[in-house]
Amino acid sequence: MTGASPGIADYWDAAAPTFDDEPDHGLRAERVRAAWTRLIRGWAPPPPADVLDVGCGTGSLSLLLAEDGHRVSGVDLAPRMVRLAQDKLAAAGHTGRFVVGDAADPPTGRGRFDMVVCRHLVWTLPEPRSALREWLARLRPDGRLVLVEGRWAQAGQTGPHMAGTESLPWGNGVTADELVAALGPLVSDLRVESLSGDEDLWGRPVDDERYAVIAYR
Repeated sequence: MTGASPGIADYWDAAAPTFDDEPDHGLRAERVRAAWTRLIRGWAPPPPADVLDVGCGTGSLSLLLAEDGHRVSGVDLAPRMVRLAQDKLAAAGHTGRFVVGDAADPPTGRGRFDMVVCRHLVWTLPEPRSALREWLARLRPDGRLVLVEGRWAQAGQTGPHMAGTESLPWGNGVTADELVAALGPLVSDLRVESLSGDEDLWGRPVDDERYAVIAYR
């Protein structure tokens, strides 16, 4: 087990009721939702595919994938996040399989997926490199791992997101170069897409490093 930081489940459980208030979390604004839909369609294999959303939160990306005809599973350590994800898909008339568990070591049994997607999670992990290997192990041959990440300290933050993350390897985020160096030896091919310049994705201008890494087994 790769494990999670102490208190991380309680932290995100407490954050769950207002999590979707952030434009890029809830995807409530049409322009933000459309921007993420465009990205997801460019990253995902043709539907229907089996997709695992690790650290799924309230299920916003899972819903976009389900709307495009994919079979979606999600895992999150915070029970309230998982319930909100289940409710979000059900309210939209879609189904998904969501479970409470360690996103760094997803409880998927022998299940394998065409795509594993992860957004803004690795900064919370004590052993992010172990998590990368676990996610790749959940892929079918020719499957793809999509990581949406960034280096948050470049936004002018002076401290960690939450107490106790100061000692984490990527506690203030991770640069694209660092993530590529960790992931490159484990995959057959990868590419990096910059996401910093698209205000529609975030609902506001951003001045830190944000990007996606798309890696293939």
